[in-house]
Amino acid sequence: MSDPTSTKQGVAAGTSIGAAVIMVTVGIVQLFQGIAAVAENQVFVVGLDYVYKFDLTTWGWIHIGLGVVVAAVGLALFTGAAWARVTAVVVAAISILANFMWLPYYPWWSVLIIALDIVVIWAVTTWDPDRA
Repeated sequence: MSDPTSTKQGVAAGTSIGAAVIMVTVGIVQLFQGIAAVAENQVFVVGLDYVYKFDLTTWGWIHIGLGVVVAAVGLALFTGAAWARVTAVVVAAISILANFMWLPYYPWWSVLIIALDIVVIWAVTTWDPDRA
């Protein structure tokens, strides 16, 4: 009979490696999204007025910076180091906040990234590399 803890750790370990891949991919896409917002403001359609409204160029630079950080932390997460896991949780939480504020510009993408960030946080906080 399988130990439920080891099964949970196996799933968490696999999902954590997946989380690292997700973070690298999302970071690269956010970098490109930021470049598009900085280079050409007409790429994004602005919907309703929103409390967290910034200039698209400002959002572009935010996404460029966030994309680089998310991708770098995703690469570090492959090591399984404790500092990388803690940093991944913090960066994923910041990404959730940034994408919440980005909702009026790109709603479906923002919701998808928020959901993926939640998966990253679950996987990284559940994973214990010493037990997997």
